[in-house]
Amino acid sequence: MLPKVRRTENWPSFVDEFFNTDFWPSFLDVNTRYTVPAVNILEEDNEYRIEVIAPGIDKKDVKINLEDDVLTISSEMKQENEEKDKHYMRREFNYTAFSRSFVVPEEVDAEKISAEHKNGILTLHLPKKEEVVKKTQKREIKVS
Repeated sequence: MLPKVRRTENWPSFVDEFFNTDFWPSFLDVNTRYTVPAVNILEEDNEYRIEVIAPGIDKKDVKINLEDDVLTISSEMKQENEEKDKHYMRREFNYTAFSRSFVVPEEVDAEKISAEHKNGILTLHLPKKEEVVKKTQKREIKVS
């Protein structure tokens, strides 16, 4: 860390702030530059369900791929708003991207995987194979 700079009348305050701030650790902190949407994974009797928080993401911008036993959910949105007759001192483009991958269990019927997007939540339904559902039926056993 750099030594503290003593403020004098000849030094503007932004110079003080620059040298007195521990700039590099926050700049290099990966968590401040990338965002990965949170997910919920639920297991029910007949299916697994993956819920992905996706506010502001349109369903047309979402890609879902299944390769071998890996399910990948990704999205990429690039937004460039061009405004003519403006003199920008600073202009930032909006770019959002994420990718999440999950290993699909053997008991999932891969041909019947489906997805829906509603109220900012992307929900994937991974139905279990019929023989697995029958095999794992629950029952209560009374203690005598």
